[in-house]
Order: sequence, then C-alpha cells, then structure tokens
Amino acid sequence: MNMLDPDHPLAELLARDKRYKLEAYIFVFEALRHAQEKLGMGTEHYPEDSAEEEEEPEKHVTGQELCEAMRLYAQEQYGYMAKCVLNSWGIKSTGDFGEIVFNLIKIEQMRKTPHDQREDFDDVFDFDEGFQHSFQFSLPDTGEEHSC
Repeated sequence: MNMLDPDHPLAELLARDKRYKLEAYIFVFEALRHAQEKLGMGTEHYPEDSAEEEEEPEKHVTGQELCEAMRLYAQEQYGYMAKCVLNSWGIKSTGDFGEIVFNLIKIEQMRKTPHDQREDFDDVFDFDEGFQHSFQFSLPDTGEEHSC
C-alpha cells in the first residue's frame, strides 16, 4: 500500500470509512483526469466560491459520465481483470463510485455543483454486463470440436 501522510484528509477518511481501499480513491482521481483530458468529457464550469475572472473554469463531469469514464479506464488499465481489481478495492457497483466521490467531496478533495447528487451514480451500468461481457474471446477455427 502507498504511504500516506497521516494528517492528510484522505488518511483520516480511510480510518473512518473502511469500505474502500486507498487504491479505489486513487483510481477515481485518475479516472476523472482521464475523463477530462483523454475522453474530452465535462463542461466548463466556474467553482461557486471563485471570482470568475480570477480562476480558470473547471471541467465538470456528471456522475453518469464519470461512471462510464471509470468503466473505460478500468478496462484500459486492467483488461478482463477490471471487475476483479475494482472488487478487491471494495467497488462492486456504480453506487460505490458515488460513495467514493461524495466521500472525497466531504473532505474537500473533489467539488460538486449544486445539481450533483450521490444518487446520480446509482445503477448507471451493471458491473457484470459492463465488465465481464464486454470482452469476446474467439479460438481459431481448426475444424475440431472444442468443449469447455
């Protein structure tokens, strides 16, 4: 496991909420960056507490967009093992993505708009369908019967 400064808000969160491993939180940060930078997701938005002319706009990604970005990023990083890797970190549904994001919002490591809700992440896609069935394997046709 990565070393984390014990005074960092994330260290306190991990001690308080043991449902998800540090890797799950790091994955969410990386997937958000992937969504904004590589997938071009998000609309420009000024944070509520900023003077618009002073700060650059942030790219806001919706809960549904972020779930899809996390699915794609997990597949890119972990291939057919994506679901297994996420499960090992405590992530078993898109609702878990929402729990992680809103935990990060509570400790001010992520931001939300007034329209964002934790429920935006619920049932965006089924994990079995979204990960396991998105890969198709085929054997070369040798004319022989194969039994599995």
